[in-house]
Amino acid sequence: MPELQDSAPDSVTPPDLAASVSAATVHGASTLRRELLVRLRRNGPSSPDHLATALGASRTGVLQQLRALEAANLVRRETVRHGVGRPRHVYDVTEHAQDLFPAAYDGLATGLLAAIRSVGGEGLVDEVFEARRQMATDRVRERLAERLPAGASVVDRARELAVIQDEQGYLAEAVLAPDGVIRIVEHNCAIHHVATGAEAACRAELELFREVLGADVERETHIVGGDRCCTYRVGSPTD
Repeated sequence: MPELQDSAPDSVTPPDLAASVSAATVHGASTLRRELLVRLRRNGPSSPDHLATALGASRTGVLQQLRALEAANLVRRETVRHGVGRPRHVYDVTEHAQDLFPAAYDGLATGLLAAIRSVGGEGLVDEVFEARRQMATDRVRERLAERLPAGASVVDRARELAVIQDEQGYLAEAVLAPDGVIRIVEHNCAIHHVATGAEAACRAELELFREVLGADVERETHIVGGDRCCTYRVGSPTD
């Protein structure tokens, strides 16, 4: 059996940096890069010669694109030793390339939601989202405690909460109006398919905001209800 030996560079792009460059690396480049990733995902480790033949491309062009993908930590290079003679290099996708391939998380989530409802009815669905809210509340509180001083204002807490939501894909921002009213605006619903099938999801988010901000929070607009964004008006502290 051939011996596989990792010969990747010592300096490896960190996962967070790889994630930040992967879209530009693939979507902003030639179709060849995308074809290389798909081919490696389907067929496993392959040599530049094999890839060039399979894709009808030049070896030089394939190597150029593989090196760009390797620099972004989306593919790795390995050395295959087979008997005497010069070892050959093969390439394969890394775990950081996974997000570039199709996923069905929405289908999984909605399927699980339907299964929960069939087992325990709407009451069990509510319990599940309540448990999720409690876990999320704990995580957000820890984050706020790490990032903000004790006794931070509601404005500062709202701004940090918007950052957290933005990191989760909600395209969120905190807006301070001239009259002093604070609003958290989410321009995207990161769980849209789930939220449209379970009112408990949106109720849980509203309760989470109220708890971690320690303030009255009112939802003014709602994506699930047909609005362009979800807007939360943050009122007076409750403590």
